[in-house]
Amino acid sequence: MNEDKSNRSLLADRIARPRFLYGTAWKEEATRSLAVLAIQQGFRGIDTANQRRHYHEAAVGEAITTAIEAGMVTRADLFLQTKFTFRPGQDHRLPYDPAAPIARQVAQSFASSLEHLCVDRIDSYLLHGPMYSDGLSSMDWEAWRSIEAIHDSGQVRLIGVSNFSVEQLQLLFEKARVKPTFVQNRCYAVRGWDRAVRNFCNANEIVYQGFSLLTANRGILACPELALIAKRLGRTIPQIIFRFAIDIGMLPLIGTTNAGHMRQDLDVFDFQLDQDDITKIQLLVAT
Repeated sequence: MNEDKSNRSLLADRIARPRFLYGTAWKEEATRSLAVLAIQQGFRGIDTANQRRHYHEAAVGEAITTAIEAGMVTRADLFLQTKFTFRPGQDHRLPYDPAAPIARQVAQSFASSLEHLCVDRIDSYLLHGPMYSDGLSSMDWEAWRSIEAIHDSGQVRLIGVSNFSVEQLQLLFEKARVKPTFVQNRCYAVRGWDRAVRNFCNANEIVYQGFSLLTANRGILACPELALIAKRLGRTIPQIIFRFAIDIGMLPLIGTTNAGHMRQDLDVFDFQLDQDDITKIQLLVAT
């Protein structure tokens, strides 16, 4: 499968993006080799964060350099996404001065990401999560205004948020000068596959990125109805989930470490789910 030709779409501003993202969280010393493997298997979107607690962003940069130097891809072929993470989400390996104002922390983290990834621009930059679980604080707004300023500079093409509730997303969207292009959330079937956030995204031309589609829904994966759909179509259950995610408007994020699974997960564009299948999956309850 050629992911570049069959697996790309255009956003409203004509910036090409992949239909899948390869997630690099929790891979530690295997990050470089797995990111290279993902590019070899066809992934062109890479997701990371400048949060050493859960990501190894510099190793992602090494993988990108390796892939480009080996002639697998050019920089223009890749869609690179990273994030700014507030101090509570970090460990002691900080990419900024914790005593600096939030706006300066964002600038320092972004500069560090450019260095880690060995690039002079980033395709998508996200606020990794709000400071608190309810509402948006002055720190959230200071971070977002700094992200908007980076967008204005041309060093990042698209901006967005992660781990936001629908109420927080609404607050941001109302007052943001540069509207978010992406929302990246952990997606639980028991919450209607994050229906409220997805509905807001659909209504406001925001792309919903869903992560943990498999690991957050292990009970759903065991449902007999899902097995029947997979058997009828001659596909794996993960393929059915990723096809379903695309059909309801998601950009799926995949973190598998297995080359065969990478190829299978990308290979979902030569079959269709009918509306009855989609409805059944939307209504699944874990066994």
